[in-house]
Amino acid sequence: MNTWIIAAAFLAIPALALGQELPTKKKAPARPAAVATVNGVAVPESRMNLMVQRQAQRGMPDNEQTRAMVREELINRELIAQEAQRAGIGKRPEVQTQVDLARQEILVNAYIGDWARKNPITDAEVQKEYERVKSQAGDKEYKARHILLETEEQANGMIAELKKGGKFDELASKNSKDPGSAPRGGDLDWNTPGTFDPQFSSAMVKLEKGKYTEQPVRTRFGFHVIQLDDVRAIKFPALNEVRPRIQQTLVQGKLEELVKSLRAKAKIQ
Repeated sequence: MNTWIIAAAFLAIPALALGQELPTKKKAPARPAAVATVNGVAVPESRMNLMVQRQAQRGMPDNEQTRAMVREELINRELIAQEAQRAGIGKRPEVQTQVDLARQEILVNAYIGDWARKNPITDAEVQKEYERVKSQAGDKEYKARHILLETEEQANGMIAELKKGGKFDELASKNSKDPGSAPRGGDLDWNTPGTFDPQFSSAMVKLEKGKYTEQPVRTRFGFHVIQLDDVRAIKFPALNEVRPRIQQTLVQGKLEELVKSLRAKAKIQ
């Protein structure tokens, strides 16, 4: 952060002699305004403006009262910072590391903000991504349960218990290895097929309501016994409802590509 100083008047040199213009001194650059001076160190107005802007984002008005409060806070910070420097705290390795990380984070965020402004997401890109997600979601969503087991033999054992009249939710609560759904009797709530692994969704959509898979379904998580509770038509949200989320996703994807390209050009050891 630059150290700002109080603005001062500069001297202008008049000067015609013998019909010739004398050399003139260059004008000193205008010095930024300060809101206070603490032990000879100026607290720049730009620092106040930034803090007021941040407070405005939290709902505080930009008025004299807010600026007076921010001014006092900046003075207090400057006093403590000066005292910390006199105490040698700024030379501590752990403090220097934190300062370096903070500086790096500010640079990274500033670069990303600048990059995002120069590479805006277009309406066409948003529309294309919306249509892609909409087509993947399909026109139905499914309410299913499952019992996740480690081995095919265990899954076959659960299917045998179901055929004997066992209740799916009770068996799921006692035996499923899925910590998220087991306490709910294996309930996975409403989801589109694309939410699940292809093997899982493929088996699920073939089931009739109230039926379960009579063969174990294998995924990267293990072996599943799946029961379909219900099916309903999906109500896909309008583009305007999800536009901010789509834009965020697209920006994130472009940033990932940017980082990949930077890594590809970098010498990393």
